[in-house]
Amino acid sequence: MINQMTVPIPSILKINNDVILNLEELLLKHRFSNAIILFDEFTYETFEKGIVGSFHSVPVVTKLLSQELDIQDLVVKSFEMDRYDVVIAMGGGAVIDYGKYIAFSRRSPFISIPTSASNDGFASSNCSIYVNGKKTTVPARVPYGIIADLSIIEQAPKKFILAGIGDLMSNITALYDWEFEESHHVDNVNPFALMLSKKGVNSFIRTPMENIRNPILLKELVSSLTMSGIATIISGNSAPISGSEHLISHALDKISMNPQMHGIQVGIATYIMANVQNHRKERMYKVFDRTGFFDYVKGLELNKDEYIEAIKLAPTIKPNRFTYLHLEKYREKALEFLDTDPILQDIFT
Repeated sequence: MINQMTVPIPSILKINNDVILNLEELLLKHRFSNAIILFDEFTYETFEKGIVGSFHSVPVVTKLLSQELDIQDLVVKSFEMDRYDVVIAMGGGAVIDYGKYIAFSRRSPFISIPTSASNDGFASSNCSIYVNGKKTTVPARVPYGIIADLSIIEQAPKKFILAGIGDLMSNITALYDWEFEESHHVDNVNPFALMLSKKGVNSFIRTPMENIRNPILLKELVSSLTMSGIATIISGNSAPISGSEHLISHALDKISMNPQMHGIQVGIATYIMANVQNHRKERMYKVFDRTGFFDYVKGLELNKDEYIEAIKLAPTIKPNRFTYLHLEKYREKALEFLDTDPILQDIFT
């Protein structure tokens, strides 16, 4: 008999306008008597004074973190700090990852306050940190809380929202890869993680997409990315949200002269893989067309040769996986699609 799992999930989930103004109230409700808030440069300059000024009874310390920290830096900073009831990080992906790892090192609860919806990292149980000069996925703290202030997220540059859409849509191809792995006896699909990941992306797909800054769309996007992060906690790995499309993006990170945001690269690779898998490719086209994703990436002057090399390199990124791209016939199909699809011809130089 297989034992049932105990899955840690966030105790705080607030996704709405101006929720950052109630941060102290939330800390008091959950009996945190003090806190440290970590900022990146932008959030420190823009929000630090206002947030500190909104606190009246909970002692709070703030700290600005550099964008170029490696794992050794974070270990040192973790144990230089006094102990706090909760570690909070507000900002982009880097400072959220730093906060998660510092909280993990100090065995402290962690609250994530993302300022953009560019990926699902704000809700996941791992983080991407430099180890010996190489970006590496390492264990971290499952967030105790997630606070997404839509009045802040809607102000993020358009590319951040589009990157989040690209990252979320990859659930479709990733899940198809995961079932492909199970059919080849490489992995076992966790049905609850699969359901949560699929429900998340399907909920977003049904959202009106005429305006990507619409609060309804942003709330669905953040909610769906949160469900994606929780799916990885349930499965114990990234399979519910990361498949062959992510391998292409990771390969691009290695070889590209001008790598793009993670979600942008993943979105393009997801469009390619949906057509390789012949699975929900029409839906993929409609979402990327209606949101303006295709129009945005057409202006990036992406290098076709780099994508060709990334597709060839993809299986070596995670040789223990068995996605569609781990078979030569599907790599050839991806390369052929790269050569013949009219939309990709407009995207690549």
